[in-house]
Amino acid sequence: MRSIFLSLIFLTITSSVHAAGETVLYKVNGVTYEGYYNNPSPGAPFILLLHDWDGLTDYEIKRADMLAEKGYAVFAADLYGKGVRPTEDRDKRLHTGELYKNRNKMRALMIGAIDAAISRGANIGNAVAMGYCFGGAAVLELARSGAPMKGFVTFHGGLKTPEGQDYSRTSGKVLVFHGEADTAVTMDDFNELKSELEQYGVAHEMITYAGAPHAFTVYGSDRYREDADKASWKRFLAFLEEIL
Repeated sequence: MRSIFLSLIFLTITSSVHAAGETVLYKVNGVTYEGYYNNPSPGAPFILLLHDWDGLTDYEIKRADMLAEKGYAVFAADLYGKGVRPTEDRDKRLHTGELYKNRNKMRALMIGAIDAAISRGANIGNAVAMGYCFGGAAVLELARSGAPMKGFVTFHGGLKTPEGQDYSRTSGKVLVFHGEADTAVTMDDFNELKSELEQYGVAHEMITYAGAPHAFTVYGSDRYREDADKASWKRFLAFLEEIL
């Protein structure tokens, strides 16, 4: 299993302990990244968590800790680099745009995060990848790469498939949570993805929430919708119990 993920990546791991988990510094192709790992017990089912366009912030760490409380080992990856946590929309677009244009780099960063988790003892033989917004788009990129995970879960993520890619190599089940009032990722995008997954025989479940806008799970924002957040989280936890 491990050999599938190794891909021209050098990893140097250091860590510092948080109240619940630990910060993990790791290198991918010479650049330092800062992830967060919480493992409640050896051999626990593993979840790779991918951040939204803000970078890895307290939001993802809170979600990681919530999952660890349920018994899952979680590595919240860093796709931008240590200390790179943009606050202005123009900077967020710059960082996400770079990775959307360089899909090989995006994949390498996810593989690097997985290898960092392996170095901490993660059980990637029993694993799911999940992400929010930009991280949801990255999860689907990982699914299309053929990564041997049991599930790929996106919360209000980007759903479009880049030109030249498809889901012919996807083996795990795809679970999509989407807001029907999302103007950034439309219902047309949602329906197109559904058709693609059907075309390639990919097991999938796609759920929409009426009136929910983009980023409906983000606490404290004007787009947060408690009903959609709680319903999607409940289904996500049930999904994890079903396949892990």
